Amino acid sequence: MNNNNKLYPFERNRYYPGKMLTSADFQAEQNYHSNKIRFLNGLMYGSGVICGMGVFSLDDQSVLIESGAAIDGHGREIIIDSSTVKKLSAIEGFDRLTGDVVRLCVRFKEQEIHNVYSVNRSEDEKEYEFNRISEGYELFLMDKEIEDSDYAPETEFLTKETLFKSENYIGEILIPGTVSKGKNVKIVLLIRKISSEDVNLNCRGLLEMPAFETAGGEHEIEIEVENLNLIEGESFKKEYWVHVQDVPSVVTELILRSGTAFAFENDAAINTSSNFSLRVMMSKISPLELVSNETGKLNLEMRGIGLMDDSVPLADLKIVRTANNYLIDTITEDTVKKYILTPAQIPMRNHYLSYFEKEVELGKTGEVSQAPVVRNTSEKRTEFSNIATGTLEVPLGKNARAGDIRYSGEIPHGLGPGNIYVDIGYSYVSDDPDMAANQKCTFYGNPDLFSRKNEPMTDVETAVKVLNEKGSFVVAARLLRDVDYLTLNFRWVAIRFPSGEEMEMTEDYYDKSISVSTPTVIMGTKESHFFSVRFNNMKATGITYELTSPGSGEISSDGVYTAPANEGVYEIRIYCTEMPVICTYAYAIVRKKMIGESENGGNSVLNSGI
Repeated sequence: MNNNNKLYPFERNRYYPGKMLTSADFQAEQNYHSNKIRFLNGLMYGSGVICGMGVFSLDDQSVLIESGAAIDGHGREIIIDSSTVKKLSAIEGFDRLTGDVVRLCVRFKEQEIHNVYSVNRSEDEKEYEFNRISEGYELFLMDKEIEDSDYAPETEFLTKETLFKSENYIGEILIPGTVSKGKNVKIVLLIRKISSEDVNLNCRGLLEMPAFETAGGEHEIEIEVENLNLIEGESFKKEYWVHVQDVPSVVTELILRSGTAFAFENDAAINTSSNFSLRVMMSKISPLELVSNETGKLNLEMRGIGLMDDSVPLADLKIVRTANNYLIDTITEDTVKKYILTPAQIPMRNHYLSYFEKEVELGKTGEVSQAPVVRNTSEKRTEFSNIATGTLEVPLGKNARAGDIRYSGEIPHGLGPGNIYVDIGYSYVSDDPDMAANQKCTFYGNPDLFSRKNEPMTDVETAVKVLNEKGSFVVAARLLRDVDYLTLNFRWVAIRFPSGEEMEMTEDYYDKSISVSTPTVIMGTKESHFFSVRFNNMKATGITYELTSPGSGEISSDGVYTAPANEGVYEIRIYCTEMPVICTYAYAIVRKKMIGESENGGNSVLNSGI
């Protein structure tokens, strides 16, 4: 079996008249074609299971491995041509197991077969040779603890910074080096245990993000982990999802606010980063393009490192050992087996995904949750995008009496959330010859104004409750007299009121303002701080930062202030880019650190102005 992972450069036979062919030439011919196939298998598909190879427990000591196909780390095809039953004790590697959780794997195995007499052999050659090579497989067991860890090629996709480091733990912050404007991105806190000491970890810090915002609109996230205890080599991850703002900047930073970071091991403080800054590029291209570009940059050497394993994991088996025997307790495949997506499976995958892909906003139980279900026929939207109409029926049930109130349930109008006006028309069959006898009419307002007999024409009075944030409405109907029919028929019309931007109205600045979350900070020389802005009674908009006097340090376009080398009090003017009249001020009190002052004892924050 050839385990050489370097399949290239490729060489093929060159044939010419009179060339004498030997077994080496025919072997080179086979190697050329097989290595080409394996090379492409590794690049195009990677390693894993293509289909089948399910693992099931037959009894307390035996497993069934289904037929299937896989590709190993060398690009070789592994075929289990028919389902097979194996006692665990009869599988290769069982005698060397030491743990209670073991991994069942399969690997490529060649076997020479068809023993034939060797014709025209020399005296030193064998009398019999094998005429064929059968490409098969071998099952084996290994302890889960000694399995090879997943390899992740080191690329420039992620940028990271150390949050803290000790003899026992390393804590890092990771984020893609380039992010997509207007999209979401994940920030990861990764903590790794690097010693065998039994140590509890507690850590905390405030990460400022000028160009990112949380679901609550904040520009900072609190990093916090309590009572973490890992074993050597184990890792802990905590994810923070944020939104990338669509701002003009092409670069931004993540800053650990000075004075907020600390870490303790068994109540003993450890050193945290004092100058933490993660530089992140901002791009207009989509996340798919970013990822495609980055994965395409991997060269053959980097890809080859990841193609070293000659086995494919199938399942983890938990076994219970007795004095003289063993029992199979559980079999786990989901987190172990890696499947390869092939083009032939795409139609089936897309069909199955159709049950999950469309996101539907599930309604919440409201005050009309016990109302009868209604049939709502929403008609096709007109060319006017701010208008929608439809019909609805409100069931009354039997023996409806005057004064009874019925609700329609929640009806989506299709115009989305916002300021929507909804009117309800009562459908009525007219018997007045002057008003188109025996034709269905819809009355908006008071239909009794059309009565010439001073008799009420309507049976109900209605009201509409518009749920602005949910994009829907509810109709309430109260019967004015006893009726003997089962449903009430209505036509509804919904109209969206144009927003201020759509009407191109002059901006009204009354009661609109911005404020700085921490208007005054005390910081060391050359330190950085992000001045986060809150919007009061107005939508978030572009912000401009500027220093009011020279020599005040530096301020980036996204609000990261870097203090100068000189002590002093420095003023920063902050205003809305499109509405400069809306502005505020922030102040930085810069002083040099005293001798003996700790790295973490740095910045204070004053919530009042100077």
